[in-house]
Order: sequence, then C-alpha cells, then structure tokens
Amino acid sequence: MTVSRIPVTFFGISLGIAGLAGTWLTAAQQGRVPPEVGRVLVAVAAVVWCGTVLLYLRYVLSVQGAFKTDMLDSAAGPFASLAVITPMLLAAQGIAPFALEAGRVVVDVFLVLTVLLGGWYTGQWIYGPLGLDQLHPGYFLPTVGGGLIAAFSAAQVGQQRLAEVMFGLGIVSWLVMGSMILARLFFRPPLPPGLTPTLAIEIVPAGTASVACFALNDNRIDRLSAVLAGYCLLMILTQIRLLPLFLSLSFTPGFWAFTFSWTTVATTALHWINRGRPPGGIIACYLVLTAATVLVGAIAFRTVIAMTRHQLVPPQTAPQASAERSGRSGTA
Repeated sequence: MTVSRIPVTFFGISLGIAGLAGTWLTAAQQGRVPPEVGRVLVAVAAVVWCGTVLLYLRYVLSVQGAFKTDMLDSAAGPFASLAVITPMLLAAQGIAPFALEAGRVVVDVFLVLTVLLGGWYTGQWIYGPLGLDQLHPGYFLPTVGGGLIAAFSAAQVGQQRLAEVMFGLGIVSWLVMGSMILARLFFRPPLPPGLTPTLAIEIVPAGTASVACFALNDNRIDRLSAVLAGYCLLMILTQIRLLPLFLSLSFTPGFWAFTFSWTTVATTALHWINRGRPPGGIIACYLVLTAATVLVGAIAFRTVIAMTRHQLVPPQTAPQASAERSGRSGTA
C-alpha cells in the first residue's frame, strides 16, 4: 500500500491563513474593509485544517508507529500542537460572532486540549533526552503560542478571567523558553536549512502577545501593550537582518512559518495605527494589509506549484516507512 507522509508542519498552513483572516477581520472592525474577505479566509482555513486532519489521520493509521514518532520528533514534534491550537482560533473568529455559545464551547474544548498537550510537551522535554542544539523557535508553539492564542480566543468569547490565565501561561512560558532558544541561536551552530524558516517564529511571541493584549484591554494602548510593542520592534529589525539568509533558501512547506508570524505583526500594526491615528494612517493601514496578503498569497501560490509538481508530499510505502520509523523510535 502506497501512502503519502503528511508532516505535522502542514498544520501551519491553516494557522497562517487564519492569521491573515484575523488581520482582515481587524481591519473590518476598524471600518477599513468589508468583513466578508476575513470570513472567507476563516472558511478557507477551516477547510484546509479539516483536510489536513483527514490526510494525517489516514497517514498515521496506515503507518505503524508514525504518530508516536511524530510526537517525539525533536525537530517537527512541536508543530503537532497546531492541530489543536488552530481550531480554537477559528472558532473565536468564525463561529463566535454568529453563535456565541457554540463558539465558546469549541474554544473551550480546544483550549483544554491545548493546555493538556502543552503540559505533555513540557513534561516530555524534561523527561526525554533533549540537547540544546535540538531547540529551535518552533518550541514556542505548544505553550507560548498555545497560551497566547488561547488568551485571545477566550477573550473573544467573553471569558475574561480565563483569558487572563491563558495570557499568564503564554507569557511565563515565553520568558522561560525564549531565553533558552535565544541562547541556542546565539552560541551554538546555525540551524540546518530545513529548520531555518523557523527563525521567523521568533516574532510570534511578541506579535501574538500584543494581539491578545488588545483583546484583553478593549483595544486600548496601555503600558503592557507598549512594552510588548518595544520587543516586537526589536524582533522585526532582527528579521530584516536575517533577510539575506531567508532569500538564500529553496522553497519548502516550512515557509508557512513566515505567515502567522507576520500576520500577527500586521494585526498589531493595525491596532496601533487605529488607536494612534498618525498622519497618513489610512494609507498605512492599507499598505500593512496589502503586504500581509501578498506574503501569504505568494507562499500559498508557491505551495500550489509544489503540489502540481508532486514536490510537496513525497510518497512512501507503508511497510517500509513503518519499519524505518519504528527503528528511529527505538533509538529515540
């Protein structure tokens, strides 16, 4: 039986589209654009997430030991958390505005799963053999990204105290994980090319924390949002310095790491522009929205090209894959 391996990193595709949906919906709330574009993007993200889940379930049910190996994979494993983080965000964006109670139920279910999975990963990293050189910014996703997206989602469905708890989970996890990941990036050998796009995720904690902060404080600019904006600015400048490195890479599905990273920055920028009302703010708003859309659209277009060329999901034979992955699992 021939099956296609579905890497857990593919769950980043639906998250990236959901991030762009959030940017458009924020602009719509500010009266800049019609809400229909954001709603369509939420629907597209939901369809992509459902399709990814179905394909991944087919894969892990066909290949013995595949799920365990993916979860324990030191490189790709943390991306599996996006399978439960993304629907939480989609429910807050796409269900809650039309059916608050239903949206709240879906958010709460996936919020619990996000916290449980984040706890499992944290315990696994303590329990299992994990070297400093194996760390990369993708390790932010299960707890930092999960906690902060949970904070935003809970706030969107009217659960303020729960949102504050999740914000605390995300922020404290960021302080802990951020110091370790930066130490690895500063003082250890460079990431391998396959993981280099994860450097874009360095901007996710500050961007997502900013978006969650605005959701918690009724879109006001306060001291905390200003503090977060300061660090977000530093990470933006860092990404600009890394641009030559990114441009030297060949395209892979890992490029979807850029999408949610920069759409959170775009959403944060829209909040600041709307509240600060600088000269030329309307033009700046449309420039930010256009830049985010072009980025995600370009990566989506390149992904479709890779699919048509059969370069996105390499086929493999189930028994061979099972044996290979079981062998690696036994040595983990």
